[in-house]
Amino acid sequence: MMTRFFALLLSLLFAASPAFSQSKPAYVLYNAAGKKISYGKMIRALKEKDIVLFGEYHNNPIAHWLQLSTTKDLHPQRRLVLGAEMFEADNQDVLDRYLRGEIDAKGLDTLARLWKNFPTDYAPLVNFARDSHLVFAATNIPRRYASRISKGGFEALDTLSAQEKSWIAPLPMAYDAELPGYKNMLAMMGGHGGPNIPKAQASKDATMAYFILKYFQPGSLFLHFNGAYHSENYEGILWYLRRQRPELKYATITTVSQKNLKRLLAENKGKADFIICVDEDMTTTY
Repeated sequence: MMTRFFALLLSLLFAASPAFSQSKPAYVLYNAAGKKISYGKMIRALKEKDIVLFGEYHNNPIAHWLQLSTTKDLHPQRRLVLGAEMFEADNQDVLDRYLRGEIDAKGLDTLARLWKNFPTDYAPLVNFARDSHLVFAATNIPRRYASRISKGGFEALDTLSAQEKSWIAPLPMAYDAELPGYKNMLAMMGGHGGPNIPKAQASKDATMAYFILKYFQPGSLFLHFNGAYHSENYEGILWYLRRQRPELKYATITTVSQKNLKRLLAENKGKADFIICVDEDMTTTY
């Protein structure tokens, strides 16, 4: 009888405590319309695509975990090709040497320009590609060339050598200054930097699209990892991809942060086909 009494008392205490009665999800997954969907449903949709752009917050551990999980869960179902903004195109040879096992992690760190959060956030993806014998494309324009554009426009690339031009999208690069993403970038800069700043951003988008298509293999699924701003609102990289290969099947994923995860804010709806809504209190990797 006493045992039953204490069991009932404990159950009442736990039920009365908000700490135990409320769930605390780290993220909620939504579709473009703001409807909650399951991770499994997203995977089933992605496996039917040709190219998927996975937009991240660079320091968000939930986004990085889901990138790795998505890669692992798609791998048994489709022939994958991986690629990432975090590797610049002139580092492809070094990355390939690592994937083939010719150099170790220290060698990769010495010879390639790795982001500071590579060990925690991107090494798991690269190592999965190595262990699974997958192609991993270095898709981004070398930063020094984007910097040139930010100062002197696209014309600043005209003097590059043939070798250097092989690391960027073919010139002249298409550019639409009226795309909302580029216009918003100018607005966020408060006029500082002038019209060349969004051109530098466009050079990254164009180059990533170029190398995605260069490494895309018919019948495969190309899974690309990039900052959310490079593909959200169906602009950026996707704008360039659709200009060149409109017949391919695309999907986008993006990351957003909210205080309350129960409902997707109106400002976050429509940013991508799949929206990872992360608790704004989530700790960061840097």
